Amino acid sequence: MHIEQIRTFLEVANTGNFHRAAQNLNVTQSTVSARIRQLEDSLGEPLFLRSHAGVQLSAAGQRFRRFALNMQRLWRRAEQEVALPRGYRGRIGLGSQVSLWDRLILRWIPWMRDSCPDVAIRVEADYSTSLMRQVADGVLDIAVLYQPRRTPGLVSEQLINETLVMVSTRQDVGAEDWRQDYVLVDWGRDFRITHGELFPDVGTPPVSVGLGALGLQYVLENGGSAYFPIRVVRPLLAQDRLTRVPQAPTMRRPAYIVYAEETGNRELVDTALEGLRQIAIQGESEDRPHAGD
Repeated sequence: MHIEQIRTFLEVANTGNFHRAAQNLNVTQSTVSARIRQLEDSLGEPLFLRSHAGVQLSAAGQRFRRFALNMQRLWRRAEQEVALPRGYRGRIGLGSQVSLWDRLILRWIPWMRDSCPDVAIRVEADYSTSLMRQVADGVLDIAVLYQPRRTPGLVSEQLINETLVMVSTRQDVGAEDWRQDYVLVDWGRDFRITHGELFPDVGTPPVSVGLGALGLQYVLENGGSAYFPIRVVRPLLAQDRLTRVPQAPTMRRPAYIVYAEETGNRELVDTALEGLRQIAIQGESEDRPHAGD
């Protein structure tokens, strides 16, 4: 099975059309057809259902797509490892959820460069489900995320435990009237459960936001109250752009590092993990209450 057959299969699956797939791959349509036919012959199953409107994945094609994606990811990782820049002894791959970048990843990269100047670093942002899959597939060495799934062969270790506080753009906000302009920022499943237990009568707010940075921007521009990490809103509290909502309970949001129990990259992974742990300890002061908070 050739990697070009895998790439062609995924392109046809994404476009639903042999002609568009050929254009995107910069090959002829007959080449695309030949590669798909060879792949189907190897697997002994039709991967696509053909019609005048185009093609769509068959049941076998839908099952195969997950494996094809994994094979493509592993091939890309192999290309990166083999093609290390001259003078580098290895490469480390780390993925993170976007909301953890400023607290951890942007500080970890220079730490890693100082500690291991002869190691190439690849970092990327994604959602937790994809990050877990990429660590399991060996595409990434480490993932930093909020909601790991229990996965055989992977270790999940709590790294930080962020403090979330309710703030408002109204300086005179009371212990109850925050509800009239409340914005529900979705900080994940555990937050939603705790939020429902603390505020069972809130119901569905008129505005819900799935990304913290967007939620903060919306509140600052349009007014309202919402939960955010104390480290993020502390400068805004000092500037009187936001104020803490009286008597509103704080919440906790743990973040984890996930890595493989066994890896051929053990020394580099252990060094990278140590850097993340040190940065997490250094950043603990950001969550401690300050005078005036």
